[in-house]
Amino acid sequence: MSRKKLKPFWERAYKGHVLWLGKQRLGRVTLAAQGRYTWEAAGKTGATDDLDKAKQAVELAVAIADKQADLFD
Repeated sequence: MSRKKLKPFWERAYKGHVLWLGKQRLGRVTLAAQGRYTWEAAGKTGATDDLDKAKQAVELAVAIADKQADLFD
């Protein structure tokens, strides 16, 4: 029996988008004032004017956090 590897997926939310891995929320992008998008993932935050760039920033933050060793482990 082989286990299926979960892939992160984007889901639309109220005034934004959320990146999920199964039932775990990895990050989110929210529409802020005047058409700007704020994002947060893996303890990082930022803002941009483009939704695609905000999504890419979330995916990059998650990828870096996944590869980086935990300091207190």
